[in-house]
Amino acid sequence: MKTFDIVIVGGGMAGASLGAHLAADASVLILEMEPQPGYHATGRSVAFWEETYGGPAVQPLTTASGPLLASPDPDFHDRTFLSPRRTLHVGRSGDAPLRDALLQRFAGTVTLEPVDPAPLVPGLRSDWTIGVMEESCRDIDVAALHQAYLRRFAAKGGEIWVNARLESARADAGNWHIQTSQGAVQCGLLVNAAGAWADEIARRSGVAPIGITPLRRTVVQLRVPTLPSADLPLVMDLRAGFYFKPEGPGRVWLTPHDEAPSPPCDAAPEELAVAEAVARFEAVVDWPVERIEHRWAGLRSFAPDRAPIYGHDPVQPGFFWFAGQGGFGIQTAPAAALLGHALITRSPLPTAIAALPIDCYRPQRLR
Repeated sequence: MKTFDIVIVGGGMAGASLGAHLAADASVLILEMEPQPGYHATGRSVAFWEETYGGPAVQPLTTASGPLLASPDPDFHDRTFLSPRRTLHVGRSGDAPLRDALLQRFAGTVTLEPVDPAPLVPGLRSDWTIGVMEESCRDIDVAALHQAYLRRFAAKGGEIWVNARLESARADAGNWHIQTSQGAVQCGLLVNAAGAWADEIARRSGVAPIGITPLRRTVVQLRVPTLPSADLPLVMDLRAGFYFKPEGPGRVWLTPHDEAPSPPCDAAPEELAVAEAVARFEAVVDWPVERIEHRWAGLRSFAPDRAPIYGHDPVQPGFFWFAGQGGFGIQTAPAAALLGHALITRSPLPTAIAALPIDCYRPQRLR
């Protein structure tokens, strides 16, 4: 039986980023139940870095992650993970209170500017008269970021077991005895970075679940031959009914912003959600939809208060929660990994995340 200091359950962005930092200080194993890491939420992200996305609880993590994504350590990655995008929040005349609430909610933290949306989106239908520009929004190269973390993890001596499902875990005298589909392993600290499976992993480990709910998000890729420009902004509904963005010439990634409760699974899109997405898109712009080229779905996992959960379980301190990132785990990954490393190693917060309100992320708030 192999023994490690730390076992991380989940090899997506959360587990890979945290593991990349921890492997410099400890022997670390990542257990990934799929044949390759990042199969679920990480590999299905419509990734962008947007400071208002997720609300005030997520914004500090996103803002702190921005410089780390824009200018990574050269030993970590040789170029930026970000590329220009912008976000245009749009609404109809009755949505003025939502515009005002957005501006007030992020006053002093995120630069937002009321604008006329019509000149910014050719073909925008005439009833969409309200706009707020968020210039700072950027696209994220998710695959490059995930692979960079996995490379650093391996370079620091970390080990990954794929096709390794955690079947049970038992704490005894300060150690975890873990049974996986690839054999038994022991460790001192068990980290739950299992995304939609986080509560299930807690149950299998004899730890009370925290109430993490997976919600299905549907995405479609449309062929839109008359798309005016590939550098148009991400267009986001103030009522949270859709967002879409260009994905190369003549193509758009679109979601109806759905949040359908789902068991942890290999999520698949439902036809009703796909149809709703296209209907909402056609109500915003007059671009003809030639065809739906691809469709997919992913699970975004939320705690009851929709803020991430980072910290030792208050009843079982040998169990560390690194979960509940919702749909914001990519854009917050650099800051969250630094925070998780600091909490596990009991070291001071690095300068890059010194201002984070860490108590609002601890699991104690939900017990």
